[in-house]
Amino acid sequence: MRAIAITGHLQAAVVEVPDLANPLGPDEIRGSTVASLVSPGTELNYAFLSKEDFPKFTGYAAIFRVTEVGSGVTDLPVGALVFSTGGHREYQQAARKDVVPLPESVDPKEAVFARLAGVSMSTLSTTGARPPCRVLVTGLGPVGNLAAQIFARCGYQVTAVDPVDRRRDIARSSGLTDVRATLGEGPVDLTDKVMLHMDCSGHEKAVLEGINSVRKGGEVVLVATPWKRYTELFAFDLLRAVFFRYAVLRSGWEWQVPGQPVDFAGNSIIENLAEAIQWIASGKIKVEGLAGTYAPGEVQKVYQGLLNQSLPTPAAVFDWQKG
Repeated sequence: MRAIAITGHLQAAVVEVPDLANPLGPDEIRGSTVASLVSPGTELNYAFLSKEDFPKFTGYAAIFRVTEVGSGVTDLPVGALVFSTGGHREYQQAARKDVVPLPESVDPKEAVFARLAGVSMSTLSTTGARPPCRVLVTGLGPVGNLAAQIFARCGYQVTAVDPVDRRRDIARSSGLTDVRATLGEGPVDLTDKVMLHMDCSGHEKAVLEGINSVRKGGEVVLVATPWKRYTELFAFDLLRAVFFRYAVLRSGWEWQVPGQPVDFAGNSIIENLAEAIQWIASGKIKVEGLAGTYAPGEVQKVYQGLLNQSLPTPAAVFDWQKG
């Protein structure tokens, strides 16, 4: 079967890999991929920009159509569309408990964005900030855009910041109202007003500016991975701001929420994904403008375009029905 691989530094291609020929377990399902979503931050920095350990196989968000079910799966018919955390490949196989059936009303190429919505839903599950607290989101790539939308729909006062005009335009078209190029502009001075700052940029200056805006005891959550150094800021500046603002600075690692429902935990990853799909299907969160659709064979163009920001959108979806 076909799969997308990073074959070398700044090189991506469709390659042939072994078929999924092993027998299905009783609780497993298998099917043909309809769409898979590129997560630009992870896939570019971990794989496309890498200089070693090739090939690398990427992707963790896919929609597939069920073609086979194990003997113990009784609630999913052949032909059903499901969301999974599978990679960029022609066929998928997963345990039934790890997939989410799609409602008929949702476009698969939109439903696949539930994976990126789920990143900030883990922060929503764990934060001490409650509506109508003010929330600051820095960085409006697909993760940041969806984070801002989700918190706004849940009743928080959201300010979204990104220096890129195109990303701000997409955010405004999604219904966000307080969208800024810099933290200092806008009708409301945020100093001492932010209870939760989610940095989705991975930029240390954005993190420091957010810490200096939070109320005493506020939270700063690093949703984006700081893949590289952008500035000459010293750790002292960050540490001093954390100490004197009594701020809580923590990782936005999404897997601090359990993957499946467990006792004494309010939410799980799979429940968040299921809800995100419902929000996309109902229009409560919007994904229009976040991604263009491409054939898998256009993978080099897609990764290179996301890297140099020459694509018209901040993310991309592979349509596996395009060949």
